[in-house]
Amino acid sequence: VQLQASGGGLVQAGGSLRLSCAASGLIFSHYVMAWFRQAPGKERESVAAIMGSGMDTRYADSAKGRFTISRDNARNTMYLQMNSPNVEDTAVYYCAARRLPWGMWSYRYKVENEYDYWGQGTLVTVSS
Repeated sequence: VQLQASGGGLVQAGGSLRLSCAASGLIFSHYVMAWFRQAPGKERESVAAIMGSGMDTRYADSAKGRFTISRDNARNTMYLQMNSPNVEDTAVYYCAARRLPWGMWSYRYKVENEYDYWGQGTLVTVSS
């Protein structure tokens, strides 16, 4: 299984950026997919997660109303649309996958060690 995150870069505060995570070696729709991030000097934290069907999503409070997670199961790809980012969103963004079924996923999606596979990360830098 491989997860390849891309789309990071330098963006101005208030701009927009879209991250992608391309998956291979798995039946994509059988996995919850998630974005985590790790800012310099901080622990990795959950950003958002999406059910295998794409019909159910969860967001960290910091992402609600600004970021949108989505997936295209035909393309084995997950996305994170980042609108109006601020400097506090500067971090390495990682994608992760967890095999279904996953009981009580809406509570457990924030927990790193619940996930089976991780991508390598893509750096997002937000300038003021």
